[in-house]
Amino acid sequence: RTPFTQIDQEKTREARKRARSRAHAVFVHDPEVLDQRFAELWHNVEILLGAESLSKVDAAIWKPFEKPPGDDSNPSPEQQFTLFKEQLSRENAKEVFQVALDDALKRLRQTGLLNALPPDHEANYQFIAVRPRLSTDIRDVAIEEVLIEPVMKRLQADFRAKMLTQELADAAHRWLRDRLPSTLTLDVEATRDAQDKAEKEVQPILRKYASEATSDNVLALANEPLDEESIQLLELEYESFLSQRTWISNINRSLAVIGLYAALAALCGCYVYSRDRSILHSMRSLVTLLGLIVTSVGIAILLADTVRGWQAELMPILIFGMTAAIAYRQELAFLLSTAVAIIFIVAVGQTLNDILILMAATAGAILVLGRIRSRSKLLIVGFVAAIVVFFTSLGVNTLAGLPIYPTVLVQSARLALWAVIAGSLMTCLLPFVEWIFGVQTDISLIELGDPAHPLLQELIRRAPGTYNHSITIASLAENAAEAIGARGLLVRVGAYFHDIGKMLKPGYFIENQSQGDNRHESLVPAMSTLVIIAHVKDGADLARQHRLPEAVINFIQQHHGTTLVEFFYRQASQQRINEGGEEIDESTFRYPGPKPQTKEVAVLMIADAVEGASRVLAEPTPSRIESLVHDITMKRLEDGQLNECGITLSEIHRVEESLAKSLIAVYHGRVKYPEPETA
Repeated sequence: RTPFTQIDQEKTREARKRARSRAHAVFVHDPEVLDQRFAELWHNVEILLGAESLSKVDAAIWKPFEKPPGDDSNPSPEQQFTLFKEQLSRENAKEVFQVALDDALKRLRQTGLLNALPPDHEANYQFIAVRPRLSTDIRDVAIEEVLIEPVMKRLQADFRAKMLTQELADAAHRWLRDRLPSTLTLDVEATRDAQDKAEKEVQPILRKYASEATSDNVLALANEPLDEESIQLLELEYESFLSQRTWISNINRSLAVIGLYAALAALCGCYVYSRDRSILHSMRSLVTLLGLIVTSVGIAILLADTVRGWQAELMPILIFGMTAAIAYRQELAFLLSTAVAIIFIVAVGQTLNDILILMAATAGAILVLGRIRSRSKLLIVGFVAAIVVFFTSLGVNTLAGLPIYPTVLVQSARLALWAVIAGSLMTCLLPFVEWIFGVQTDISLIELGDPAHPLLQELIRRAPGTYNHSITIASLAENAAEAIGARGLLVRVGAYFHDIGKMLKPGYFIENQSQGDNRHESLVPAMSTLVIIAHVKDGADLARQHRLPEAVINFIQQHHGTTLVEFFYRQASQQRINEGGEEIDESTFRYPGPKPQTKEVAVLMIADAVEGASRVLAEPTPSRIESLVHDITMKRLEDGQLNECGITLSEIHRVEESLAKSLIAVYHGRVKYPEPETA
């Protein structure tokens, strides 16, 4: 293996903890109170020297100088007072006494005094850092030099060494012993800063792992689940391996990865170009698809890094597969999901086993997805994907030699849980997927086909004949679409709305006219044609105003294609022949198009034409109906109206059979009841 080093966290923590404990706590020193105490001492001495007797001295002034009561050999207070004055009155005694006090004050001003360490002191117990209150200079002082108890002992010894008599030294010591205050205050913030600084200065302690595995530098144990520490060691060893590779190796690997990604892109691009070229025709669709791929891979990598060991990366890849299956073909969804899984695996450095697990999960979800007619469908898809990924993970990891219990079972159950969560999230994300990709699932189509829709209600009110015509066509076209494997529900909803433009001028369309009320009799054929053709544009405008999906608007715009308005064309041609004029341009009597672009619209076009023609059959026998359906279908085919929708001749034949069967059921023969006899 590749040798590497790792930070020994435990030893580093201990070293930093010791560094914090060795840092000097910072105390703020206020020496002014010392000046006041020593000035008070000297002032009291002056008062005692000027007093004639003890009786004329305030007891509070003399009492601190007095030796405490002891055995009978101690002199009386009057004797002590007399001796005190006598000794201070000697030559230079007063000056020596004051010099000793000044020296003591000078030392105490430098170090300060402290009764005891405060409870919140959590630093060095041998030294402290002292900073004067009005200064930034800091000096380190031993704690023994500032604690009042040992300071007073040293002060007594100094007084005895410097003053003329021991009695004077003890008297000064007795006065100061109970009056010296604590002048040091702990600066908590400065202390914490000093501790933090000391901690940061500690360098991490490294542990070396040699290339030869020994008992004290094992990275991971065989046949044992990997814990967090083992995973971290293996990652460090891998990073060390990568850092020691030559630049040629790095270039070769980078070229290999780029080549793999380029091959995936070329494969997916060729498939899209040959099978679903509409994605390439719209920049918005292409950018949306590429953005979804990048986002899914990015989220998967982020989850793999942040939630290590939980296999949460399955969730975004599974959601991507379901989203692609809803927005595009299932085959394209599986291809793109496989590419996303491979990109992710290469990016994070996982194994072939992980690719198999991800591909199995997405394949299971995509194959079961199909049409979404209920909210529970996505939950079912999630559970199916969970079952697939559970058993796939169980088999793959068992073949890899991992222990079934608990490692493989726990990992498989965890993956199954993420699959169920992905299905649940997809239920919430479905409206956003429909909006972003401009697709309609069966759920949204069922909601859209509600008769209570404002446009349908307005159609019922303004053009009831057109509404009934649309309902009839919806039933015919849905069955025909289902016969060729097209989306029958989409055709039905498209049929509901395909003639909504007629509600603006309902009286000009025969299904809304009463007997003898034909408004076209007062119009020339060209004007009548414009009125008839206008219902396509009016319907598309109404649909956009009510924010109908583009798939439904396509039915409105394409259900007539570029067909000829034959009745008025022939009428105009006959008038022109009678007048001896030139031949009429046929294009002025054709719908603007476009021609049907999908099989669903093509089915609706045929059903619309067949339903209208069947109404005028004198005797709608089955043979006549079948002949009518075939003739109209062939007419649309020969006119080129079905050239752009991708429908095959076999599918056209099945559409004919379905429409004929439905119309025969509508116009079935009836038993003629006998006329009632009169009495």
